[in-house]
Amino acid sequence: MPRATSATAKKAASTTSTPAAAKRSAKLPPATDSADAPKLAPEPAPQLASTPASQPGMGAVAAPLGTTFRVWAPAATAVGVMGTFSDWQPVALYHEVDGFWGADVAGAQIGHEYKFRLTVADGEQLDRNDPYAREVTASDGNSVIPDPHFDWADDAFQMPPWNELVIYELHVGTFNPHDANEPGTFYGVMAKLSYLQSLGINAIEIMPPTEFPGGRSWGYNPAHPFALETSYGGPRAFKELIRAAHQHGIAVILDVVYNHFGPDHLPHWRFDGWYEGEGGGIYFYNDWRSETPWGHTRPDYGRPEVRQYIRDNAMMWLNDYRVDGLRTDALAYIRNVHGADDPAFDLPDGWGLMQWIHDEIKAKTPWKITIAEDLKGNPAITLPADQGGQGFNSQWDIGFAHTVRRAVTEQHDENRSMTSLAECIAHTYNGDAFQRVIYTESHDEVANGASRIPEQIMPGQAAHWFPKKRATLAVALALTSPGIPMIFQGQELLEDGEFVDTRPLQWDRLLAFFGLVTLYRDLIALRRNQRGVTRGLTGQGCRVHHVNDEAKVIAYLRWADLDQPAVPGDATLVLANCSGDSFTEYRIGLPAAGTWFVRFNSDWGGYDAEFGDFESLALEAVEEEADGLPFSGLIGVGPYSVLILSQHP
Repeated sequence: MPRATSATAKKAASTTSTPAAAKRSAKLPPATDSADAPKLAPEPAPQLASTPASQPGMGAVAAPLGTTFRVWAPAATAVGVMGTFSDWQPVALYHEVDGFWGADVAGAQIGHEYKFRLTVADGEQLDRNDPYAREVTASDGNSVIPDPHFDWADDAFQMPPWNELVIYELHVGTFNPHDANEPGTFYGVMAKLSYLQSLGINAIEIMPPTEFPGGRSWGYNPAHPFALETSYGGPRAFKELIRAAHQHGIAVILDVVYNHFGPDHLPHWRFDGWYEGEGGGIYFYNDWRSETPWGHTRPDYGRPEVRQYIRDNAMMWLNDYRVDGLRTDALAYIRNVHGADDPAFDLPDGWGLMQWIHDEIKAKTPWKITIAEDLKGNPAITLPADQGGQGFNSQWDIGFAHTVRRAVTEQHDENRSMTSLAECIAHTYNGDAFQRVIYTESHDEVANGASRIPEQIMPGQAAHWFPKKRATLAVALALTSPGIPMIFQGQELLEDGEFVDTRPLQWDRLLAFFGLVTLYRDLIALRRNQRGVTRGLTGQGCRVHHVNDEAKVIAYLRWADLDQPAVPGDATLVLANCSGDSFTEYRIGLPAAGTWFVRFNSDWGGYDAEFGDFESLALEAVEEEADGLPFSGLIGVGPYSVLILSQHP
């Protein structure tokens, strides 16, 4: 399938069928070489005091005088917890019910490191990190008792209406590092929030920042799904980023990975010693259903405790961290073993898990958005669960991305298909324009052998006239078509080359291409109707009424008032010239008489000194039918250019 090669590479993780942990003994080596590191099979020591667990919750739940520890280990015959609070001597946990073990441990405080020690039937002892750990010293280090306290100040953030969202996808490690030789941090992202706000961005989508092996990764190989990446700054820094984003009027959407874990440095792998065949134990399928392109580590979506684990993870981000939405990675591999539409390999438990989680989100926080990366064009993904769907609010429309990219990267004008472009512009899921996220660049589209649009048009000459003109044509289509638009980090800077997790964004391009940044700012302002003259771009209404495949010109009307699509100030006309020719008097159909004013011309010389500044003035609509509409007018349009027109309200 088209996605497979890219998806496999994107995870930046081992593609062997079994995690590295499987090649070791079930006993884990010490986490560090320090004197405080846990020892395997230590000399017997007096058991420190513990009492039955008094607080709910999994993992480590801090209290004023100690910490409640709870872990699920159904195959263990005894479980203890050890850490810096006990000089790494195990403190016994009490068996509760159904394989859960818990205890209150006095003196275990916020910031203390810990691990669980599990004794299995043959007497072997296994030292394990906490699968629910919200903080770790490193992916292969120790768990840390988290601090639940955080001053959210006067955070009363309101999620922007979904029809006004403009998403900016970013990768923490490369977005704004302080040192090019080190990965970036949450604080580096914070430093650019004012810039993003001035650009008009009102939502950032963060590629997975959960703890992964090493310091550099795309993040799609989570070792500790509840913990924030140490090299990015950890949990407190992430909360500070969210608080700061909200203060700038920017929502935070988080990438989550539930289609597989790891595959390396997983605490889950054969956690309590039980497994079948080559399987990974209690957290995973132990048969053919475990297979994914990134290792045999697909969670067992049918096991109640694993379902609860994934549900708890989603709710933690939405509630404790106050993120404003979740984007679920590679959803097709949650609902099907091979990520395909083949019923023989369907995973009904995965489908049901997503429905269950969405039912709770809709009941408790319905204003928070959930986005699927399914990439199969399946409308059921964004249908409500009570209609048999998965319940996502929106999903990535890869068809839009591929069609627009083909249209602008094709070398010869005659090979551009306006019919295909018209179909992708008007496409919706279930008749709802905002059930799709539309984009021309994402982390997948610009990596793994692909590259940024300007680079793809003219390799090594991304700043040439052709790449600049056609790249701006592409983003204008994305920001004016019906859907939730998304741009990828650096797209507005005419970033060239391929996205890799070791190459920082080139912020020096901000001055070099400030005019193009202004073009993005103007487009986003119109998309959000910040100037009060393009309300139609925020609406459901769309009619592609002009498709000229010979001249390579396309036009579409957008409106918000579905009952009166020609209301002045609402009806918005988008005219796109996808050829290198210019037209001085191009006739276009219009729904209403009067003056239509040019609100945006991508060929304006103020955006780039090399642009032609083609004369595209206001047009007067006369009572002459064209394109199936009662009025029409003549207007000039430059090469590879987009015009946006509307009438005064």
